[in-house]
Amino acid sequence: MKNKIKIILADDEELFRKGIAFLLQREPNIEIIFEASNGSELVDHLKSGKELPEIIMMDLKMPLLNGVEATKLIHKDFPGIRIIALTSYNTKSFIANMINVGAASYLVKNASPLEMVKTVNEVAQKGFYYNEIVMEVIHQNMISNAASKTVLDEDFLTEREKEVLSLICKQYSSIEIAEMLSLSTRTVDGHRNNLLLKTNSKNMAGLVIFAIQNKIISLEDSNDNIES
Repeated sequence: MKNKIKIILADDEELFRKGIAFLLQREPNIEIIFEASNGSELVDHLKSGKELPEIIMMDLKMPLLNGVEATKLIHKDFPGIRIIALTSYNTKSFIANMINVGAASYLVKNASPLEMVKTVNEVAQKGFYYNEIVMEVIHQNMISNAASKTVLDEDFLTEREKEVLSLICKQYSSIEIAEMLSLSTRTVDGHRNNLLLKTNSKNMAGLVIFAIQNKIISLEDSNDNIES
């Protein structure tokens, strides 16, 4: 049996938090290991040395320490933990800000249970999940506002790195990319890390921006593997 996806829920609205916990605990591959009512309680728990989660579902509007500031701290001190931002707001500025500070995905609170479970599984498998709305925000807001990362040297990335980058931006997992390119998963992960270093990208959004700016992929390409 595969290991369960270990999740922490952080939301100050207890009824909403318990509802999410109830829905997720029904999934055989998911385990809720802790619930926090604010960002400070969450960060204190992570620093206590207790079991760390793979994913945190983080409300943005919480007392003492809000979700945006908590995400910044966690992304810096616990970079292996993936954060799914939870919010009632679906504005482009909110989405761009959360992706920029390190969120692996963005989920509106009126999303369906099916969409929530899919987002959790996608983030667990691929490390991030950007739906069509997020991809549009990355294209319209983040790319237009980002400093150009265009690279004139065609040898800056190897052909293999370009292949891996293109498939990452289409949101294939490391296992899927490995199968498609006849590589080991470890080799694909190595290419992913090299791409982050070479392009000076903080996260997957940075890789998407780099790939579009350098015409390695188009916005349409990046949406090809996203189910509506």
